[in-house]
Amino acid sequence: MWYRTSTMFCLKVPSDPTWASFAEGSLAAILADHAHCEMKAATNALSLAARHPQDLGIVRALVDLAREELDHFSRVVDFLEARGIVLGPPDVDTYAAKLRAEIGKLPPSPFPRNAGLVDRLLVAALIEARSCERFRLLLDRLDRTREAALAAFYEELFAVEARHYTDMVDLAVRAAGGTHERSRVVERLELLSVQEGRIVRELAAEARATIHG
Repeated sequence: MWYRTSTMFCLKVPSDPTWASFAEGSLAAILADHAHCEMKAATNALSLAARHPQDLGIVRALVDLAREELDHFSRVVDFLEARGIVLGPPDVDTYAAKLRAEIGKLPPSPFPRNAGLVDRLLVAALIEARSCERFRLLLDRLDRTREAALAAFYEELFAVEARHYTDMVDLAVRAAGGTHERSRVVERLELLSVQEGRIVRELAAEARATIHG
């Protein structure tokens, strides 16, 4: 069954393979949603940097990440423009909203000094991991002869999203207090990843032309 345990990063549930087929047939909508996802990722990183300025190392890392996400946004817009696709307004990211809501259902954070920041970084890590998995699925469906430029772009992003996942977890460890807290950060990530898997199962029935839908 499609929901057997995933071995990619911390993901517990692999995407329904029918998502890739649906995405391949709705590529214009997927590209538009992808652009919005990149902008939202940049905005989230800058928001976290502004709300948690105590550690300038974390601030600088988040700003660098935001800069990279904005570059990706611009490059996706280039693909949209070349194909005559209108960006349009963003859809509500049900996946991200549900995942953020799960924070409040977790046990109390063991990191009182930066509890909110640690949890938001772990949510961001999971979103990066899921994006990475979806890019791989989409990449595997693209005609590399007809879609050479787009395939090369998603090949690049697959590696970048993997790095972003690692970066977010490392930043969560730093915010939690340092390397001696890594095991407890990973334990909390595990709890959140179980809920992420449940959300993915729930959304699988909706078949929306979105990166995370």
